[in-house]
Amino acid sequence: MARNKHPEETVNLILDVAFRLFMKKGYEHTSVQDIINNLGGLSKGAIYHHFKSKEDILAAVTDRMTAESNRMLAVIRDRSDLSGKEKLKTIFRESISRPVQNDIFTVAPDFHNNPKLLFSLMHDTIDNAAPNYILPIIRQGISDGSIKTDYPEQLAELILLAANVWMNPMIFDSTVEESCRKFIVFRQMLQGFGLDIVDREMLERLQELAAIYQQNKQKKA
Repeated sequence: MARNKHPEETVNLILDVAFRLFMKKGYEHTSVQDIINNLGGLSKGAIYHHFKSKEDILAAVTDRMTAESNRMLAVIRDRSDLSGKEKLKTIFRESISRPVQNDIFTVAPDFHNNPKLLFSLMHDTIDNAAPNYILPIIRQGISDGSIKTDYPEQLAELILLAANVWMNPMIFDSTVEESCRKFIVFRQMLQGFGLDIVDREMLERLQELAAIYQQNKQKKA
């Protein structure tokens, strides 16, 4: 058999196809054969050369979904010109403003049909994003006096789970109005920690994303 001269391209193709199928059919209802059938002639051996199982493919899809966000978090975490509180505000603004968010909400993935993918993303939030990116910022904020909490680890997890899961209209199928109410409660919660870091501009952006999701979900129905 000829050696694959472009293994990276093959991996990217597999992940592109797997992500599309997971979003459309759900992880549980997508088989390895489904992925093979959409690879344009690549064999089952090509998949198993790079991935041992469908769960390995899921892990790689999750890593790719979170990689860009984590790079952004790392850049803000490592800035020396901002207080801890200012870094958290910058993270929220940049996370919600990224143009790629429009693409994600336009796809309107059905997370109800993807419990394994959702769990994988939540797992990354708790085991990676919270301790490696948000917690160091909160610790800095405690040191510089801009954040007040006796439980930095738990606050880091709470902020990310509330922002990425509870407020995500794609997970709970929230209407624009419901998303707005959740955002207001989220803002009030943060203010209780002395973190006045989310503003009306962010609220309007969240409403825009929720509207994009609902419009495209209705088109797919």
